[in-house]
Amino acid sequence: MSAKDRKMKELMEKTLKSPERTIFGRYRQFFGLLPSDPRCTGCHAPFEGTGGAFVRAVFNKRRSQMNPLMCNQCEDAARRLKAGVETEMSMLFADIRGSTPLAESMSTTEFKQLIDRFYNESTYVLAHSLAQIDKLAGDEVSGFYLPAYTGKDFAKVAVEAAQDLLRVTGHADPQGPWAPVGVGINTGEAYFGTVGTHELVEITALGDEVNIAARLASQAAAGEVVLSESTVRMAKLDTTNLERRTLALKGKNEPMDVWVVRVTKN
Repeated sequence: MSAKDRKMKELMEKTLKSPERTIFGRYRQFFGLLPSDPRCTGCHAPFEGTGGAFVRAVFNKRRSQMNPLMCNQCEDAARRLKAGVETEMSMLFADIRGSTPLAESMSTTEFKQLIDRFYNESTYVLAHSLAQIDKLAGDEVSGFYLPAYTGKDFAKVAVEAAQDLLRVTGHADPQGPWAPVGVGINTGEAYFGTVGTHELVEITALGDEVNIAARLASQAAAGEVVLSESTVRMAKLDTTNLERRTLALKGKNEPMDVWVVRVTKN
């Protein structure tokens, strides 16, 4: 690795651990001069119009696969440099509850249309809350909230996004949800960055805290957001009207105290 690449990798990894978006400063100033919106929320590069055509041709900038409101440059650089850090973050997992019996009650085409709608609605919420969208797998979506992208209130943003996920799937509607969704959120130290071989490099989050978030989601009933204590603490939530539970999570020797958030019906 060249000295220039080592310096870039160090800067990227430092930025991923901090809410101060120093890596974007000079780029925002330059790309901000080009027309026009919509733009990358990080470097301000335009996606459309003459400005978008210019940055695609000259800088090979396009929308990121992990969040369409961001450009691909940081993602591509991270893959090339094998960048990654341990950082505090909030991890959100959401899935459709009872998808197997739901699929049995529909035709294959109807179930595919429901999953497509779930993906479209949920990824819109995750993207606009500046999550790094990790995967769309079966009946599940997951997103990671890092201070580098979301700021110091990343845990609060994740909780608000989870509530929005319940709203867009109809859990606040008087007639009930069109998709029964449960959400789990955990906050803690995890690895975020590249994994894999030279042939296939992915960007994801790994670690026990990520596993806990997935298991909280599996315990959430339709219309519930199950939050770890660390998430409630970091998000500075008022727990006065929240339900408290103690859960036995797979692979954990000790039970875990959690809080449950719902959305109010209209």
